[in-house]
Amino acid sequence: MATARLARAAPPVAGAALHAAGGGLPLPGGDTEIDWKAYMAEVEGVINGTYDYTQLQGDTGPLVYPAGFVYIFMGLYYATGRGTDICMAQHIFAVLYLATLLLVFLIYHQTCKVPPFVFFFMCCASYRVHSIFVLRLFNDPVAMALLFLSINLLLAQRWGWGCCCFSLAVSVKMNVLLFAPGLLFLLLTQFGLRGAIPKLGICAVLQVVLGLPFLLENPVGYVSRSFDFGRQFLFRWTVNWRFLPEALFLHRAFHLALLTAHLTLLLLFALCRWHRTGESILSLLKDPSKRKVPPQPLTPNQIVFTLFTSNFIGICFSRSLHYQFYVWYFHTLPYLLWATPARWLTHLLRLLVLGLIELSWNTYPSTSCSSAALHVCHAVILLQLWLGPQPFPKTTQHSKKAH
Repeated sequence: MATARLARAAPPVAGAALHAAGGGLPLPGGDTEIDWKAYMAEVEGVINGTYDYTQLQGDTGPLVYPAGFVYIFMGLYYATGRGTDICMAQHIFAVLYLATLLLVFLIYHQTCKVPPFVFFFMCCASYRVHSIFVLRLFNDPVAMALLFLSINLLLAQRWGWGCCCFSLAVSVKMNVLLFAPGLLFLLLTQFGLRGAIPKLGICAVLQVVLGLPFLLENPVGYVSRSFDFGRQFLFRWTVNWRFLPEALFLHRAFHLALLTAHLTLLLLFALCRWHRTGESILSLLKDPSKRKVPPQPLTPNQIVFTLFTSNFIGICFSRSLHYQFYVWYFHTLPYLLWATPARWLTHLLRLLVLGLIELSWNTYPSTSCSSAALHVCHAVILLQLWLGPQPFPKTTQHSKKAH
């Protein structure tokens, strides 16, 4: 389900730039970007009047992101002197990085699950994340900033606006769809099927409106390029499957097995961890007022736990993870580790897991050991999410009578 720019061949200079884990802002004119010039070439094609997605491309290949990406980076194109002022772009992304941290802190403040000392890791200990935001200028941080804004709106019970921002995030990069199963579950829990349809309609209509100029020109070309779920990845860039033979990595049966495992685990979490009313999960299709258990407002931890685990399961079974994909779940890791405080996983062990994940993402090129370590850490997190105590109380018929 992931999209990737680095799946296509990157120039040698870009590969060398990716090897650097972080550092301060470069001198003006320094070659630190990987996809920035390609982004600018793609939006420049739109500015020049090309609306056929199959004709839009940059140095690293064709345009493969939805229309929201085009509009946002078109604004950056003009803000940076037609994309030539990379230093200005890096300062803009530095502000975006700070804004993202603020949005994440607002989420964590409402959940009250993560010890304060853990935020040091989030702010200071990840050279890779600093690099992805401030030096590399990828579109992934833009999509995630919009996603965290959407979650804040959902926590404020602004469901319509939250769905709108969620769809906007998807329009920048479709990795945000990994959160979609969790969002669908929350909408059904809160509104039932009939009430959820208008919110889903907001998501769909926004995608159509944003893509309208391109849909009118070449609808098949737009949909096939910007929402291509069958894209093939290059083995040389994978972070998570380096220990596999390349033939197996590229085999369709392997991809199908990952998809099956992904959907199966989502279903198990929906049945056993997200759904806590004691009724059949099919009761979510009913209007909340007609359910046996009276509707209760969703707590911040219900919302965050459902969305973060939905995304994390998708990360665990991704066909390939590339270096900029780290921001897809980096800011959610503290919650995933501390939300369900299993006794066997001490603070020290949790910090060790965070450190090993960081080390795996900072190993370039990836090795069999770094990829295996990443999967072990993911397995530990999944295990404690499944076995740990629920981060929010279970609603039962008993509690209904007591109430």
